[in-house]
Amino acid sequence: MATKNETPAEADKEEAEGAEAKDAAPKRRFSLKLIIMVAGGVVGLGALGGGGYFFFGHHGNTAAAATTIKPPIFVDMPDVLVNLSSGGGDRTQYLKVKIALELPDEAVQAQIQPIMPRLLDTFQTYLRELRPTDLDGSAGLYRLKEELTRRVNASIAPNRINAVLFKEIVVQ
Repeated sequence: MATKNETPAEADKEEAEGAEAKDAAPKRRFSLKLIIMVAGGVVGLGALGGGGYFFFGHHGNTAAAATTIKPPIFVDMPDVLVNLSSGGGDRTQYLKVKIALELPDEAVQAQIQPIMPRLLDTFQTYLRELRPTDLDGSAGLYRLKEELTRRVNASIAPNRINAVLFKEIVVQ
């Protein structure tokens, strides 16, 4: 807007300078936001990389840790064949199971061998009370595995086994 003392050309020049000043401020603010976002991304990637490096075990002496790991020992148990609880059903069903015990070391194996008849009795007593529906699906087999592991660990306490492994399961 021209004042009394300004010419129209000078007024246009001042308006153009004012418009340029307004355009420069948002550009400067945009570039500052861009720099902050890029820096945040770099810091985030660095944190993820460092966490992955630490998580996957690339710190310390991994060669010493790898040599101290002992392979597990597996002991086969005799086959177990029991009739399942029918619950008043008209047909008798049987369960045949081949089981292996996963042991942490040979000391536990020496403890299990003399009490194998007791373990078989414990397994047969428990398995005879099962219904065919107790063995349905992977969840049923998982519960069976956990219960048999618990019973073995109770028999050999304070030692423990790692797991009960099914080699074969047949419901007939």
